[in-house]
Amino acid sequence: MFSTVRYFIKTSIIFLLIGIITGLYLLIARNYFNSWSHPDLVSAHTHIILVGSVMMMIMGVALWFFPRPEKDDKLYKPDLILATYFIITSSTLIRFFSQVISAFTLPNEFLKFLLTISAVGQVIGIIIFFISIWGRIRSVGSHIRESKGEKF
Repeated sequence: MFSTVRYFIKTSIIFLLIGIITGLYLLIARNYFNSWSHPDLVSAHTHIILVGSVMMMIMGVALWFFPRPEKDDKLYKPDLILATYFIITSSTLIRFFSQVISAFTLPNEFLKFLLTISAVGQVIGIIIFFISIWGRIRSVGSHIRESKGEKF
């Protein structure tokens, strides 16, 4: 397993822990203090788990398991994949913290701006990642076995 894969997977686990702790806070606030959570806090919890944990785990495992890029693959660039890791990680963290802060403060134009930019960063990072690995989604020998009648 190479470094970039480890970055995606370990960051995914950290984001999952943050999300679980946030969810525990939401549950305790509701059940014991009758405090219904602000929508931004619920959104922060949702995005740290879905984008931060689930999507990053999917991306890390895809990098690890998919076949190596072909020699003439112009889209796959390891440095670009690493850049998407940093874009998605920083965007997810900024989104999480801006929404948590927003849930406990008065409406703030700067926080709205941070939230919007971070959401755009998440979308762009994910799109660039999957465009980059598109060529790696191919059959490597299975098409030969399928033509001989083998079922998977």
